[in-house]
Amino acid sequence: MKNVKKTLVLSLALVFILSGFAFAGFAYKAKKAHVGGDVTPSQAIELMQKDPGHTFLIDVRTRAEHQLIGHPKGACNIPLKFWTGKFGGKKYGTVVNPNFGKDLLSRFNPKTDTLLFMCRSGSRSCAASNEAVKAGFPENKVFNVMGGFEGGKVKCKASASAGQRKIGGWRNEGLPWTYHIDKTLIYKPDLAK
Repeated sequence: MKNVKKTLVLSLALVFILSGFAFAGFAYKAKKAHVGGDVTPSQAIELMQKDPGHTFLIDVRTRAEHQLIGHPKGACNIPLKFWTGKFGGKKYGTVVNPNFGKDLLSRFNPKTDTLLFMCRSGSRSCAASNEAVKAGFPENKVFNVMGGFEGGKVKCKASASAGQRKIGGWRNEGLPWTYHIDKTLIYKPDLAK
């Protein structure tokens, strides 16, 4: 009986481990076509630790998302879009930040700095990578952080976590994050009206 229990436990453990690899593979795919590279959240923090003076994590979510949902420690907030305060259907209104490229150039050096872009789940960060290259940053120094801060939604309706952002992402990987606002890293007040 003990051998049957051990075999069952080991079999279940193997299933969980393999399903974890399947979820990880699913979670980390670029959501949109873009220029530059792709990194997982763990790879992003490793890059920042290797060259902290020239590798920067840019949170391209709105200022409200950065402040209220939390953000990676040390992330610089430069929104790709601003929240308008208007609500329509299922989404809040946004407008494009017309100065996104200029904001990047005012803070970072295209010749020496590597930029890692992060949003909620990985779509806006792809667009931010494209905008950074348009602004003059070389493709080999621009990266999309796949899975973003919150990760992807669990699609299985039988799961207790159905619809929740629990697959991949910075926070789900247990990487350092905070609600604390560093005034040197937060974006100036939104200009959207």
